Amino acid sequence: MFFVVLAMFVLSVALFIFDITALVGADEAMRPEPAFGMPLMIILFVAACFLSNSFFSLQSGQARVCVLFGKYVDTVNDEGLRWANPLYAKNLGLVEAGLDSEKPEHAAIASKSVRGSVISMRLRTLNGERLKVNDKMGNPIEIATVVSWRVADTAKAIFDVDDYESYVSMQTETVLRHVASVYAYDHMEDESTSSITLRSNIEEVSDALKAELDRRFAPAGVAVEDARLTHLAYAPEIAQAMLRLQQADAILAARKKIVEGAVSMVEMAADRLAEGGAIELDDERKAAMAQNLMVVLCGESDAQLVLNVGSLYA
Repeated sequence: MFFVVLAMFVLSVALFIFDITALVGADEAMRPEPAFGMPLMIILFVAACFLSNSFFSLQSGQARVCVLFGKYVDTVNDEGLRWANPLYAKNLGLVEAGLDSEKPEHAAIASKSVRGSVISMRLRTLNGERLKVNDKMGNPIEIATVVSWRVADTAKAIFDVDDYESYVSMQTETVLRHVASVYAYDHMEDESTSSITLRSNIEEVSDALKAELDRRFAPAGVAVEDARLTHLAYAPEIAQAMLRLQQADAILAARKKIVEGAVSMVEMAADRLAEGGAIELDDERKAAMAQNLMVVLCGESDAQLVLNVGSLYA
């Protein structure tokens, strides 16, 4: 079409020059009537201008939706210089919305969803804001996500939703609130230690978030490439209480480990002393030895040595 339009321009200019030369070179008495070349030149020139208005260029990762009298025709995805039917709608969005194309703010609004407009199919990233939601156990938490998405079906993105960018933003917030309410923040708030939690099972939560986003974005022709949590914390009003709970849980776990180790060391000491019959210990002496060893092994401060100068029984 580029060469066809170029040939029409060249031919119209050639006809114009030919007619002007013929009219100027003829005598006044022998000047002919207007030749058919002048109307043909005008028709070619007007047609070339009309057809040249339908050229457009697309960069890599862009697409253009073509609409003919309100009916979806096709989507152009090939980059480079392209030509489309000049009757395809270009500013239909301005007319339908009742907006004035002379006003920049109206043109900016309509340019997001104008039929025949260029749509980017490149990968985009939505960095969501921090949301305060309740987890499965009802605890208020702060959570945020980042979503990588792209337009997969341009026809759905233009015709099935009013503004696909706003649709993606709103649905992302809705899905994030839903996923956060399905799982507990940590195991200590959930009775089942084998369940999935937001803090411990990042991969599983991200997969569930991506699957739910894919389902919600399908009507808009949008595909989700990746979805991850970027922020996860307790809300400020319960952060200190939950921190103390975590500290208590850590202290209990450490004490349990220390006691288990101390008991095994006491058992080993008693067995080693009883080997070979070199030292005979009755039950009372074994109890005293176990008490002393447990105090030394489980105490937080250093043990003070006490010498017993008498008998164990006096």
